[in-house]
Amino acid sequence: MASRLARGFMTVGGWTMASRILGFVRDIMIGAFLGSSAVAEAFLIAFSLPNMFRRFFAEGTLNVAFVPMFAKKHEGNDGALEFARDAFAGLAFILVIFSIVAQIFMPALVYAMASGFTVDDRFDLAVTYGRIAFPYILFISLAALLSGVLNATGRFVAAAAAPVLLNVIFIAAMLVADLAGFDIGTALAWTVPVAGIAQVALVWIAASRAGYRLIPRMPHMTPELKRLAIIAAPAALAGGVTQINLLVGRQVASFFEGAVAWLYYADRLYQLPLGVVGIAIGIVLLPELSRNLRAGDMAASREALSRAGEMSLALTIPAAVALIVVPTQLIEVLFQRGAFTADDTARTALATAIYGVGLPAFVLQKVLASTYFARENTRTPFHFALVGMVVNAVLAIGLSYHLGFIAAAIATTVAGWTITGLTWVGSARMGEDTRFDARFWSRFWRIIAASWAMGAALWGLLILTGPMFGIAGLKFAALAILVLGGIALYGLFGQLFGAFRLSEIKAAFRKD
Repeated sequence: MASRLARGFMTVGGWTMASRILGFVRDIMIGAFLGSSAVAEAFLIAFSLPNMFRRFFAEGTLNVAFVPMFAKKHEGNDGALEFARDAFAGLAFILVIFSIVAQIFMPALVYAMASGFTVDDRFDLAVTYGRIAFPYILFISLAALLSGVLNATGRFVAAAAAPVLLNVIFIAAMLVADLAGFDIGTALAWTVPVAGIAQVALVWIAASRAGYRLIPRMPHMTPELKRLAIIAAPAALAGGVTQINLLVGRQVASFFEGAVAWLYYADRLYQLPLGVVGIAIGIVLLPELSRNLRAGDMAASREALSRAGEMSLALTIPAAVALIVVPTQLIEVLFQRGAFTADDTARTALATAIYGVGLPAFVLQKVLASTYFARENTRTPFHFALVGMVVNAVLAIGLSYHLGFIAAAIATTVAGWTITGLTWVGSARMGEDTRFDARFWSRFWRIIAASWAMGAALWGLLILTGPMFGIAGLKFAALAILVLGGIALYGLFGQLFGAFRLSEIKAAFRKD
């Protein structure tokens, strides 16, 4: 079990790392071409629309209900193919109708996302880009369902590679548009649905080869789909609450020129460890817990949960410390060029540090939520999300009058820790199998100590390399020294403090 969890994590994490690195290249190019301009903000809002509803329909709702049900059917040879086909057809039907409605009401959707845009030309641009990009929701949601099928059957590569394909297409589109003299904003908008088609094609082929060939057909309600809908409904509401949190943040940011872009670039930086660790752990852990529950192996469930929590924190806490200690240098080297100015760097770095404080919470939330979803309990996370929504709205709106755009980042971080705390306590009350074991707690404090020791050493290293950041030709070398030095220092302190053992990691991958 430990070997399967570790290998699954490494497979998903490796591809997610590749996707995030290419995503950085994509965002660096967007920053260089568009900076924090009106075109950049309009495109970012337009792109966020299908992604927001994707999380509502797919990752945030259907998959947390679909994956446990499908995994149990797959393991028990109990009509998994027919169930997947029915879910695929039903999701496609709903999303086609929804996409048509969204085209009609696009101005209202943009207003709901960024009413501050109405004072200038950002609003009309966002509406135009939104209508072009919105069909992406159909393709990426179907791709998410197909990815759920693949992940539940232990086939992680194609699903994890799909985001890589998205970023490759984006990068190619910007290069072609620049060489051909096309408008970059329009090119980016048209790239969104094209990339969605490519992603769904990739995972559809992989699922077909795995024995799950899902052909579009007229949907029909079955008892299994009714049960899926009942389980998914609270998760949909929870997903809706999460999206309200995002809406509040974007609304606050839209009233400060450039803030939508600053928060986006900061978000992309902290999403690297969040994606590599949190998403990878969540994807691998949920099917694992579902299989253990079906088999009645509570000891294996606790072992999987504890090791997933341990791995996630061992990789996330040092990343959070780095984002807090050296955000300015990271943003300056990665983004400050072309239309992205030093002023943009300062504001983006501030948001990055605040998001860094919340990073362990965002990852732990994904790990702990799996204990609920594996039991087909989506109601309790919804209640926790409601509390988080109130905290986020009060802080984002209330603090914006005093702190400006950064209030949105503070609210996101505080709400994240609030939800994680509630999820943690609620999970522990379910029983022994949903509590972290003694080894986790022993390692937990050691990981924190090693991470902050690394942070202190990283600060000293920053002082030594500081002059290099003032020389254009040496900036990348200086950042490389910080990054590689931070990794080496954390490895050293982690071994000294007993936060992890390299021998254990190697042993996990040797086991059958």
